[in-house]
Amino acid sequence: MQQANSTVATTPQDLEVRFREARARGNEGLVIKRPESRYQPGKRGRQWMKLKEELATLDVVVVAAERGHGKRAGVLSDVTFAVRNGETLAPIGKAYSGLTDAEIASLTEWFRAHTVVDRGRVKLVEPKIVLEVAFDAVTRSPRHPSGYALRFPRIKRIRDDKTPDEINTLEDVARIYEYQGSSRGGSSPKLIASRGRGQITHDQIQ
Repeated sequence: MQQANSTVATTPQDLEVRFREARARGNEGLVIKRPESRYQPGKRGRQWMKLKEELATLDVVVVAAERGHGKRAGVLSDVTFAVRNGETLAPIGKAYSGLTDAEIASLTEWFRAHTVVDRGRVKLVEPKIVLEVAFDAVTRSPRHPSGYALRFPRIKRIRDDKTPDEINTLEDVARIYEYQGSSRGGSSPKLIASRGRGQITHDQIQ
């Protein structure tokens, strides 16, 4: 166990300097707190907060949906999503937060009507629903055939304005991964959706 260094920031400019120093050291960000507050395990609030640099979002397509837990046990709220990899799809993560109850209910109906393979709790669905997802980092993952996974992914919105041909690619994901390792500080990268060639079916998912 190692005690973290601490410093006092009195202005937004001070905080920005400390944040850039942390990023230059390869840290994810900062923990900012009121000086008089105490850490309370498991409790959320505004006394202690993480300050991180959000990476660019990714446009992905849903390839599977499964039942949630608790109040969402009756709906398909947990979705597995993929990016393009040439003429195939490469799953890179799963998300279950970010959508409203109404959106989840609507998607559940769609998923049930467009199920390709029913595995009970998990349903493989037609890859047509495009989502924009945010995340904290891209990590290497031996569990995923793509070789990558998103850390703490969450859904920002449903992209009704985009088709599966316009989602991001595995090459985009690799670029973000390399950016994390080579860049410290500065602004986040901007991603441009790559257009594929023709539609992809569920048989082409890696």
